[in-house]
Amino acid sequence: MSHTYRLGLPVLLAFILAGCVSAPQGPAELQVRTPTPAAYRYPAPSANEASRFLQQASFGPTLGEIEALTHSSYADWIDTQFTLPQSRLLPIIEPEHAKLEKGKNLNQELFFRAFWKTAATAPDQLRQRMAFALSEIFVISMDGMLDVKMRAVSSYQDMLARNAFGNFRTLIEDVARHPAMGVYLSHLKNLKEDPAKGRVPDENFAREVMQLFTIGLYELNPDGTPKLVNGEPVETYSNDDITGLAKVFTGFSYANQELTDANFYNQNRQPDWEILPMVGYPQFHSKSEKRFLGVTIPASLVADPEGDLKIALDRLFNHPNVGPFFGRQLIQRLVTSNPSPAYVARVAAAFNNNGRGVRGDMQAVVRAVLLDPEARRPLNSQQASGKVREPILRLSQWMRAFHATSPSGDYQMYNTDNPGTSLGQSPMRSPTVFNFYRPGFVPPGTALARQNMVAPEMQIVSESSVAGYANFIQSTIDAGVGKNVNGKRDIQPDYSAQLALADTPDKLVDQLDVLLTGGELSTTSRQRIRDAVADIRIPANNPAQADNARRNRVKLGILLTMVSPEYLVQK
Repeated sequence: MSHTYRLGLPVLLAFILAGCVSAPQGPAELQVRTPTPAAYRYPAPSANEASRFLQQASFGPTLGEIEALTHSSYADWIDTQFTLPQSRLLPIIEPEHAKLEKGKNLNQELFFRAFWKTAATAPDQLRQRMAFALSEIFVISMDGMLDVKMRAVSSYQDMLARNAFGNFRTLIEDVARHPAMGVYLSHLKNLKEDPAKGRVPDENFAREVMQLFTIGLYELNPDGTPKLVNGEPVETYSNDDITGLAKVFTGFSYANQELTDANFYNQNRQPDWEILPMVGYPQFHSKSEKRFLGVTIPASLVADPEGDLKIALDRLFNHPNVGPFFGRQLIQRLVTSNPSPAYVARVAAAFNNNGRGVRGDMQAVVRAVLLDPEARRPLNSQQASGKVREPILRLSQWMRAFHATSPSGDYQMYNTDNPGTSLGQSPMRSPTVFNFYRPGFVPPGTALARQNMVAPEMQIVSESSVAGYANFIQSTIDAGVGKNVNGKRDIQPDYSAQLALADTPDKLVDQLDVLLTGGELSTTSRQRIRDAVADIRIPANNPAQADNARRNRVKLGILLTMVSPEYLVQK
């Protein structure tokens, strides 16, 4: 890297932190498609508005997509995305699985390749962005027993994408039945109780399907605020509810037409156990009474795992908490960490009824989240909004903004967990079932805490991760990212659109502002970036040196924009 481009870490950190005080404090079944409500119709957006919308609804905008959207509308873009065929990760994995020697396992890097290739290049950006958001709500992780189950993890991600525009009822059943979730939350091969042996059903999934996936810990009003009795919140479930629901999830195991004991334990090695939905084996399913959430399934002489599962999931699906509980989390993943109660209420209303009497219509929920007036409010609004841009989305935006391609065609990527040298986050490698960060995380001792606001992504921010990101993104901008292939990093950007503006720093910064922040750069940040870029002189009489200076101008402009407070807080 040329010394005219490299900045020392103290300078970078000073730039990152310079504006923080004044920075914003808030950080599939076929369905009849419902028309976009008139209240969600907006005029054709400006370039900045288009960029901001695409940052929420995709893995990052390109200049071409921004320009196209300025001649269309948000609603039309969403409707078009609903019609696009699904891009899938599993077909990228399968050829390597077919070549796998007996006794060998697939490496996690194969999943990373599939994920980043899809994030960077897939046309169905809204579906893929939704799938990533759902993966941070319905969490499984390769940081554990799924560490070599790449078919299972890829299939799970594809399942989330398939359900992104379907119905929530189907989504939660597919989540419950997926073998990756069965392994992760240990309800695959969950045995019925046996009093003689002192055995009780595993309760992991029963607990988390309530606490994290559907209804949450406390009863909610339609706007997501807690219901209070004598000033105290009301718990949604008790330990008895967990115990009763755990019995429902007994007897589910590997997919097979013959429900034998051997197949329950997969002794015959069903080849597609990782990707086929689990089925119920009556001989291992509890016949005793099951009480949960006000529902009682009577004891029976004949075990009915499929029937019991339907009753349980229907009860969860129809619980009044689901709309506000799920809706608020989806808003946080796509738009803002601190949605107003009114915003949550509008999304919950769309969940409860899509306008045609259908509950759980994910298309209606997506529209409500992305087209709400609070999501589309003018950029100069003083009301707290936005969220910290999580590291995975920073890298995906860089890839898409600068048309990063892989000469090998494989997008050969690696684990990016290390916060000191990389992103501090890798897709599908959450350390716990609570995701990389909890939706209610409050940075202690901050202005946010004093204002009773949350900043979930701040849970993975530290001095180490701030410095690590600055170094990582500087190296990425300069030389590309990914594994070295023939002496060069496999994922390479195309800066031709920026090089065309390198002789005019103001125009270059203008373009980067639109492309990366949606026009959010402050006057101070813009001037700092413009001056730093202009300080790199372009020689008049040496074409080779002039080209190198232009490249350094572009790289420095991108770097300073991507470490600015206005970029790190996505509005």
